[in-house]
Amino acid sequence: MAKKFLTLNIGASAIALAEYETRGRGLALLKYGTAPLSMPLDAGNVDTILVPALMEIVREKGIKPGKVAVSLSGQMSFQRFAAIPMAGSDQAKFEQMVRYEVEQNIPFPIDEMVCDRQVLGDTENGDKAVLIVAAKTDQVESITSAVVSAGFTPEIVSVAPIALTNALRAVKGDEGCVVILDIGAKTTSLVIAEGEKLYNRSIPVAGNTITKEIAQALGCTIEEAEGIKRESAYVSLGGVTEDEDETLDRISKVCRTVMTRLNAEISRSINFYRSQQGGGAPVKLYLTGGTALLPQTAEFFADSLGIEVEFFNPFESMAVAPSVDQEALGLDGAVLSATAGLAFQFAGAAQVAINLLPPSLVDARAEVKRIPFVAAGALALVAASVCVLLAVNHSTSVVETTTSAIEGTHSTLRVFEDRIKKAQEAAAAEQAECDELRGLLMRRGRVVNKMQLVRMALKDDLWIESWEGDRITIRGWKDRVADYVRKAKSSGMKETTASEIVCARLAEKDLFVESAKTEAISRFGKEDCIEQFVVELKFK
Repeated sequence: MAKKFLTLNIGASAIALAEYETRGRGLALLKYGTAPLSMPLDAGNVDTILVPALMEIVREKGIKPGKVAVSLSGQMSFQRFAAIPMAGSDQAKFEQMVRYEVEQNIPFPIDEMVCDRQVLGDTENGDKAVLIVAAKTDQVESITSAVVSAGFTPEIVSVAPIALTNALRAVKGDEGCVVILDIGAKTTSLVIAEGEKLYNRSIPVAGNTITKEIAQALGCTIEEAEGIKRESAYVSLGGVTEDEDETLDRISKVCRTVMTRLNAEISRSINFYRSQQGGGAPVKLYLTGGTALLPQTAEFFADSLGIEVEFFNPFESMAVAPSVDQEALGLDGAVLSATAGLAFQFAGAAQVAINLLPPSLVDARAEVKRIPFVAAGALALVAASVCVLLAVNHSTSVVETTTSAIEGTHSTLRVFEDRIKKAQEAAAAEQAECDELRGLLMRRGRVVNKMQLVRMALKDDLWIESWEGDRITIRGWKDRVADYVRKAKSSGMKETTASEIVCARLAEKDLFVESAKTEAISRFGKEDCIEQFVVELKFK
């Protein structure tokens, strides 16, 4: 019978939720959805940022909440490879040595961490090569708590680099020494996989680095630089001048400078891996992640590293449901690769099965599993008593005793029935409270997102004077309004007035805003230094 798996990858700037199904020995992608995060996640905003984004995917894609495997970004975890001697069959001694490695190499008290480890194989010296992964308990708790409040039940908590490794091995097999480069928004995750050897590292050079460098080079805002990067940036392949457009040529060289820094870190990581783990030279580089989609990125790394470079898309050899948009999947494959690795782990077909499920959820799952065993034990005890009585008495008393035993069993079952009903009533009451809280969180999240969208459109040159229903009165100093219009035109916008520019920028945010138009324009006299206009918004 086919089984279905839900997987959720939480990145620095977006999330991806996917539903898979087993088909024979492989998996099939049934549904998926992605959603941007309005701001980076931290301990104080996980509920208000993650829950609305997750519920938006559920509502739009029709994915029913259930058990889910979650992957966190590599920067949230600490990963350590250790060679540990195995003293015969003394497992307790081995676990003590693993704990010692954790305490020595992770910069937080072990009591504040959730840890897991996996033996990858034997080293050349006969020691055990062990992968140790840890994350701060409070961070994992905040993420899983938000996932639970959205109606899901986390079963696995892994990290994106390991999920990518599992996806690559399941789809491509063992190709020798290969490098996986996941270029995200805040960090780049590098994984080197070779047979039983595994090495990964988080590099703080990624998409946001390019955005900041573009903003500095062009003298524009971060938001404008991000838009320019998405629309027209590419990686220069060298040479004095590559593009007739002076601005585009400058941007391409900025991208090349950042990629050159990243290339230096990749080379340093490869050298460290080869010296510390005795690994071979990489024969292929797989690219994934949103920033890897910048034009000419693959050509740049192929030239600088001197190896074959290929974009990793697990769905090229995986079954896909007819309802999935193939064209959209080709673009989204870069952010869905980790969800495929999670699905393989959920299905029990992963090379590395790390699970950082926090203690609170582990205890809750153990309690749920213990209930049927208690009931079965009680019934088994009653059945054993009945068998003893049947063996001793072969007369009429046997019938009476049997009847008494049955009545006792019935009474026992009634007790369990009452307990189950009370538990169901308590669960229903808690579910109602959770639904009410979830509604409050989503409404609060919508208000925050609306305010965030309007503030991003106004930049630092304009401000909100009043907000009544759908009507927002906006003001700005006349000289700052002129600067606002000038900056917008320099970034390629065709609108000529501040109100038109604000409306155009809000209309681009179709995830939240259905329409945005100027209702009226007024000024405080011809010579006044303040300009004012009114915008009417219709949010979805």
